[in-house]
Amino acid sequence: MASLDWSQCPAVESIPGKVSGAWPLRDTRMPISVIFENLEYGASIEEIMENYHVTREQIQAVLDFAARSAAAPVLVDASGMAHSRPV
Repeated sequence: MASLDWSQCPAVESIPGKVSGAWPLRDTRMPISVIFENLEYGASIEEIMENYHVTREQIQAVLDFAARSAAAPVLVDASGMAHSRPV
């Protein structure tokens, strides 16, 4: 499966030198990977909100983007490279 292009998600940002180049929620230092890790370990959205002081809207925007991206068709070019949009 191809990795998601988080640069297309308005809820996150990547600033060189901030959070070691990870994709944090916009205007925070919380990497989005924390959302997925916590959900994987059984945390609820409410627990993530409370533990990391982020909003439901921030979390939902990341989850919605991931769901839409995962549902998008993956195109493969002649070299075998996968792309989420036409090249």
